[in-house]
Amino acid sequence: MNHVSQTLRKTLGIVVCVCVMLMVPLSGYAQDDFTVRDMRVEGLQRISEGTVFNYLPINVGDTIDQVRIQEAIRALYNQALFDEIEVRREENTLIIVVRERPSIDSFTIDGNKDIKTEDLMESLRGVGLARGRTFDRSVLDNVQQFLKEQYYDRGKYAVSVDTSVTDRPNNTVSIFINVKEGDRAKIRQVNIIGNDSFPEEEVRGGFALDTANWLSWFRQDDRYAKESLEGDLEKLRSFYMDRGYADFRVDSTQVAISPNRKDIYVTISVHEGEKYTISEVKLVGKMVIPEEVLRGMVISMPGDTFNLQQLTQSAEFMGFRMGEEGYANADIEPVPELDHEKKEVAVTFFINPASRVYVRRINFNGVDEVDDEVLRREMRQTEGAYLSNRLVDRSKIRLQRLPYIEKVETDSRAVAGSPDMVDVDFNIEYRMPGQFSGGLGYSDAQKLMLNGSIVHTNFLGTGDRVALNANTGRFSTAYSLAHTDPYVTKNGVSRTMGVNFRDITQFTSASSDFSTTSYGATLEYGLPLTVYQRMSVGLSFNNAELLSSTNSTQQSQQWVANNGNTFLTDINAGNVFFGTQFHAYELIVGWTFDSRNRALFADRGSRQQVFLSYAMPIGDVEYYTARYNFTKYVPIYKQWTFRANVELGYGEGLGDTTAIPPYKQFFGGGPESIRGYKESWLGPRDSFGNPYGGNVLVASQLELIIPMPQKFRSQARASIFYDIGNVFNTGEVAFTDKLGSPLSYKPDYNELRTSVGIAVQWLAPLGLFRFSYALPLNEVAGNDRFYGDQIERFQFSIGQAF
Repeated sequence: MNHVSQTLRKTLGIVVCVCVMLMVPLSGYAQDDFTVRDMRVEGLQRISEGTVFNYLPINVGDTIDQVRIQEAIRALYNQALFDEIEVRREENTLIIVVRERPSIDSFTIDGNKDIKTEDLMESLRGVGLARGRTFDRSVLDNVQQFLKEQYYDRGKYAVSVDTSVTDRPNNTVSIFINVKEGDRAKIRQVNIIGNDSFPEEEVRGGFALDTANWLSWFRQDDRYAKESLEGDLEKLRSFYMDRGYADFRVDSTQVAISPNRKDIYVTISVHEGEKYTISEVKLVGKMVIPEEVLRGMVISMPGDTFNLQQLTQSAEFMGFRMGEEGYANADIEPVPELDHEKKEVAVTFFINPASRVYVRRINFNGVDEVDDEVLRREMRQTEGAYLSNRLVDRSKIRLQRLPYIEKVETDSRAVAGSPDMVDVDFNIEYRMPGQFSGGLGYSDAQKLMLNGSIVHTNFLGTGDRVALNANTGRFSTAYSLAHTDPYVTKNGVSRTMGVNFRDITQFTSASSDFSTTSYGATLEYGLPLTVYQRMSVGLSFNNAELLSSTNSTQQSQQWVANNGNTFLTDINAGNVFFGTQFHAYELIVGWTFDSRNRALFADRGSRQQVFLSYAMPIGDVEYYTARYNFTKYVPIYKQWTFRANVELGYGEGLGDTTAIPPYKQFFGGGPESIRGYKESWLGPRDSFGNPYGGNVLVASQLELIIPMPQKFRSQARASIFYDIGNVFNTGEVAFTDKLGSPLSYKPDYNELRTSVGIAVQWLAPLGLFRFSYALPLNEVAGNDRFYGDQIERFQFSIGQAF
């Protein structure tokens, strides 16, 4: 709307000049010079006499003549405070008689829809049309015409703008502007004349303006707007320029409107010219970057068809490369020189690197909840160093990947008086840094149950992560506490410490496997290797006691009886409890490569993770598990993004340990795995038909991420997906079918389960809500001998987002 203010200011200036030249009454003033001994002002209502004297270029004691009087009247008129000014003389007293312009008591606009009221009010306030300002009728008349022109540009030629001015007490007025926008004129015909080399349908393929079609109700591309036409003319020029027509031009553009002002006819006359090829590419100017490096960024080569887009992209690539070295103001302009006889183009890139730019200060705006040190330690661009667009962009991405940062925008501001210095602003939007949940329940089996969870990723503004979970019931109690300091050292070494306790009395259920009592602690350090890579090393201690009974599954009895320090207790009537108690000391090693642009709802980049866990022989059990995860985001078109995710897992018992512990088994199926299948129910089944898990995991999700409105993009995501995977067992644990015959769950490609569907994720204070509806493609139905897949088409879960 700045264009609105500038246009109205120019109009107001012209009106004032005309008034000054025409309105110079001097009635009652004698033509003789005289010396002013006193002055007074008559006719004032709201304006003070001192204000008039302040603008009046005459003081007591001055000798004045007709020229001085004219200058004084002009000076007062220039203030736009008065409708009439008259100068009189009584002996040696100068009298200024005025009639004040009324002030605006109220100002109202009604009926406008295409242009927001607040935008109009802001622009009109800049030219004096606002409550409390002096009213000028000429300005209002020009505003009326200007509003019509604005709606004409939007294709609403039937618009009417009516203004009314109502006198109010105390020399004030009320202004009311009523806008009747009318319907936007629709395009009935678009003709391009002179396009001999390409069909009109191809030329107009990218136009924003089009004739009515079955999607026009949604795209509204049949509604005329001046800005859209100008954009389409530029697309037309680019269409030909990118295909070799270097001397293409638009000869004329005609827009005709029907008498009822509802239909628009657009005719564009073009001159295609001839097709040109590139004969030579030269680089001219000061080479602060080696010329061979810059030449490597030129896309168009001699012999290629002339392509303006490729030349522009080449200049952008060179500019970005120079910006990495601090030449942020580099100007690179490709200039084509046409040889009309040979139909060739010689292209010269004029390179002006300008001065190297340095960073004076880095500012963080919009966030007070985070300590300055926490944000500053993510910076790869430093103060005092030269400005590098690569380092600024990398710093932005690192901030965006913080779980409590929703959005980051950067801006470089020149330092006044220092052309080679800038201040870099990071404008940050803060998001809720954690998740909080709690619950209270009751059941006949568990009696009173309490649960609560707190995860805070910016604890006390330090950027530390704290997680606390507590669940209690009659037969189940679990507690855990973890703390992560992402910068335990200044060079980015992180540390995670955690403790846990679990007491689950599961043997009270007829279908249960174990009663488990365990406690443990974890200490892990993360080490930065490169910009995108980290390595983690840690130790975990776990003390566990597992109980099984003659009423438990065969698989649970076998593991308890053959691993750890086993014991058994005969309670009565042949009911025997099998138990094992063991210590496990795990060495944990991990590697992560992460180039995603943000941690949550990323849309470009990738992440790879490898984790190895080895239970060392110094404990009572020995085993290892390995896990690999790969995620890749590939932008496709505009905001459409393809996501590929692969997860692989394998575990194996070592030495005298027959299999990995039951709580280390892999599970598949559910909203975070193979959707459409019941959570954790894919893969091996125990002798009761319940999921036991496996030591091999294969899972993959392929997703097409659907664009979301800008305001929801950082809080929600929708996608169309295809999932494939399953859980297997290599023979560490023996399984049987319903009839008791041995059953193998060894890896087999034909046993991979697949599904397709739609999914929605929503970030809420309670966590990350996941909704999905899936159609399994190759589910297996059960029978009298074999267990079948458990189907669950609609699935919902709440998981941790941070």
